[in-house]
Amino acid sequence: MELPTPEDLRERRTELSLTQSELADRAGVSQPLIARIEGDDVDPRLSTLRRIVGALDAAEGDILRASDIMHAPVATIAPDDSVREAIDVMSEEGYSQLPVVHDGYPVGIISNSDIRQVDEGEGLGQLPVADAMRESITTVTRDATLDEIDNHLDHHDAVIVIERGEMAGIITEADVAVHLQ
Repeated sequence: MELPTPEDLRERRTELSLTQSELADRAGVSQPLIARIEGDDVDPRLSTLRRIVGALDAAEGDILRASDIMHAPVATIAPDDSVREAIDVMSEEGYSQLPVVHDGYPVGIISNSDIRQVDEGEGLGQLPVADAMRESITTVTRDATLDEIDNHLDHHDAVIVIERGEMAGIITEADVAVHLQ
């Protein structure tokens, strides 16, 4: 069994956005003891270390991940499909955007706002999705945190969740808004 170092404990606490006081409360120890352990000023008893690691494990379990909030399966459209087909799928599914997928991997996204920007004179219904989509998309793994996803959504309409090189789900701003307080 490998015990965590003081630096490991400090890094993990920081990644979980916990203060020393919050960790101390969760572990049932004092904040000065946490500070001394992290500062490598004291070697804690094994039982104390177990309580601290247990509190960190519990805090980590409280973190929402992409796999917790993603929608799957994902309604998609191919780049060669017509914009009319994209409109129909969005209408049927009640979505405002669709990932554009080629050979199982997302290559872009098309939304209602993209479709509205297309010149009607170009034969909107027959235009291929590839001519109206945006290629700017972002992907994350299933273990991406809610904070990471929220940061991506500051710049993108949706985040695609990838697992083993394939699309596993999609997360939109509406999905994240439900979980932010």
